[in-house]
Amino acid sequence: MAPKASITPTPRSARAAGAAGTPGTTEPTGARGTAGAARPEGRGKVAGLLLAAGGGRRLGGRPKALLEHRGRPLVEHAARVLREGGCAPVHIVLGAAAAAVRERAELSAYTVSENPDWAQGMGSSLRVGLAALAGSGADAVVVALVDQPGIGAAAVARVVAAYEGGASLVAATYGGRRGHPVLFGADRWGRIAASAEGDRGARAYLREHAAAITLVECGDVAEAYDIDTPEDLRRLE
Repeated sequence: MAPKASITPTPRSARAAGAAGTPGTTEPTGARGTAGAARPEGRGKVAGLLLAAGGGRRLGGRPKALLEHRGRPLVEHAARVLREGGCAPVHIVLGAAAAAVRERAELSAYTVSENPDWAQGMGSSLRVGLAALAGSGADAVVVALVDQPGIGAAAVARVVAAYEGGASLVAATYGGRRGHPVLFGADRWGRIAASAEGDRGARAYLREHAAAITLVECGDVAEAYDIDTPEDLRRLE
């Protein structure tokens, strides 16, 4: 069976159980911002989860969250994109240089968790983030990566609009190639957390459930490049 391509949102009436996994320290850092896109009544609560723990190994050990973009740390830009795309609340997982990120970035509108095992890869940060969201009342979560500044609020909003319920599984595509952001209905969080490991994150789960994914083309409103190497730094503004 091919992945789903049509998007026909229906109301969500029941919240699902939270995720399995070992949480990091979750600390509310201030009042949460208002989502930039209104969500129709009955659509469910879609949270945002920004994975921003990487140490930038190929960037000479420069944490990606602290890279400067438009005059501010990249983590601020990425978190704002989730909020303006319609996600609320927005959670951020930090890891490398977490204390410096907290000091330099303005994150008071978000909830911040720290992943002490960030060096083990993206999977550990995904587990921390899903566990932190377990008590948030969210019906789904949109997961984004801090090192993709070419993906803006328009792409996030398209993914949010594809939410259909607790079993939703949605991914943005770029020229037909699957990428971020991705949306996970809360019914799936426990199984996703259990399968997340290393730098693969939820890749194994998505591959196993490819037929259930609603694909949302975003190539006309975003670019899915990563900031991984010194050569990529030219893409920052």
